[in-house]
Amino acid sequence: MSELPSSGREAGDVPGLRRRGFVAAAAGATAAAGLVLAGCGAGPGTPGTGGGTPRRGGRLRAAFAGGGASETLDPHLGNLFADAARAKALYDKLADCGTDMAARPRLAAKWEPNDTLDRWRITLRKASFHNGKPVTAHDVLYSFRRIADPKKAYRAKASLEPIDLAASRAVSPDTVEFRLKRPTAEFPNILAAFGAYIVPDGTTTANFTEPIGSGPFRFVSFTPGRSCVVKRNDAYWDGAPHLDELEFVVANEESARINALLGGQVEYAHELTPTTARAHEGKGQIEIVRLRNSAMQSFAMKTDRAPFDDKRVREAFFLIADRKELVDGALSGAGEIGNDLFGKGYEYYADDLPQRHQDLDRARHLLRQAGAQDLRITLDTSPVAAGFTEAAGIFRDQAAKAGVTLQVKSGSKDSYWSDILDSGTLCCYRSGAMPIESHLSQRLLTGSTTNATKWHHKDFDALYQQAQSTKDKKERAAVYGRMQRRLYAEGGFLVWGFADWIVGTSRRVHGVAHDAPANTLDWARFDKVWLA
Repeated sequence: MSELPSSGREAGDVPGLRRRGFVAAAAGATAAAGLVLAGCGAGPGTPGTGGGTPRRGGRLRAAFAGGGASETLDPHLGNLFADAARAKALYDKLADCGTDMAARPRLAAKWEPNDTLDRWRITLRKASFHNGKPVTAHDVLYSFRRIADPKKAYRAKASLEPIDLAASRAVSPDTVEFRLKRPTAEFPNILAAFGAYIVPDGTTTANFTEPIGSGPFRFVSFTPGRSCVVKRNDAYWDGAPHLDELEFVVANEESARINALLGGQVEYAHELTPTTARAHEGKGQIEIVRLRNSAMQSFAMKTDRAPFDDKRVREAFFLIADRKELVDGALSGAGEIGNDLFGKGYEYYADDLPQRHQDLDRARHLLRQAGAQDLRITLDTSPVAAGFTEAAGIFRDQAAKAGVTLQVKSGSKDSYWSDILDSGTLCCYRSGAMPIESHLSQRLLTGSTTNATKWHHKDFDALYQQAQSTKDKKERAAVYGRMQRRLYAEGGFLVWGFADWIVGTSRRVHGVAHDAPANTLDWARFDKVWLA
């Protein structure tokens, strides 16, 4: 997955809950407002809320923001957190991401590249669809070719671009050979991409009214904008879930989700605010689970236009930011400070670079050097994502101390990601969890389609290609380190924090992973959850 998923805006009513859809905060110009799901996961679910021996039985009801009548069970189309959670229950991917965003095998038992990294052989594990048919290489190729359909807007399409699907082939029923257009050392990240689920060969849109996947739960019923019920798949390759049934219910407003949890109408409430978490944490009525490092929070500076085409101005803005004040004020303390790089705590993150702190004297000096000591500029923001408007106001006041006048302009939720982010010079930005390599390739190369900072450098592109052509992981990590040092010194992302993603659960719920950022394998891992 790439960014945070989007949420919907309409919904129906179900007994006991008033619902409207909801959009999870996405992070790219092509994503709707919402956090985009990434695509990699750890091993079996880590016991989180509560402990003890897993107990079989019961129905767990999980409240998510939804998308009204537009909701779908087509795993290749979903954009919402609710879509992603339902897809995870019904389907499998070849790989998923761990808490460090490194790819972990799922339906793929193993993967092996050739020496030039442009051909990868995937061996499938023994797994079956809900109709009893085995998952085969033909199902994998069909699924990827369906996603890549140029006439469709399937979510994982861009992620599959490096694959030459016409030349890829089924070597045997359980072996796929993917031929690539170029060396791709991080090919397993593609297998773990958000939405890259495997469906049976020949599946069409009509089949998603009663979907058949290979996931831990089987389909029972679905009413878009209201409810989806699934039941335990006793034949699941990774072990049958503890729950008998799982119901996804739609409650768009955060107040509806927390009230349903407090009233016993649901046992799991997704996406709570820091204020709600503080009000209930440690009080004994419900459990609060904080998923650390789930969303990068930043300001995007356009490096191709004044004043940010001068790297001295960009460095000055790095030094203007008081990151702790931004985390405390804009995120209500529910997060940790950033260091102007994406992916804190993820695989390949350059944690050897010194933490940057506010230095207003140095910032003013750099601005004078650049002839920008009386700088006036617009900071675009929007209520499209939590904390955006608050962060803009806080940073405006911080900039004033360095002699910079920021005019905060709040734009439409509907056009922010598609228009304002692209046209603005300084903009609020956020992104969900994804591998650092994916962040580099999707946002920081000359040809990247969601390049919010307009970072266009051929030598930087060449470093990325060098990394993708390097088989030795230690050597590859060194190249990623060089790329990140360059971004730390003169990039266009002022990364001031990483936000927690917060969920609430009934005290009856056990087995919820506490260390899984949103969109990783162990996020919404209901097959490992049980009810006491």
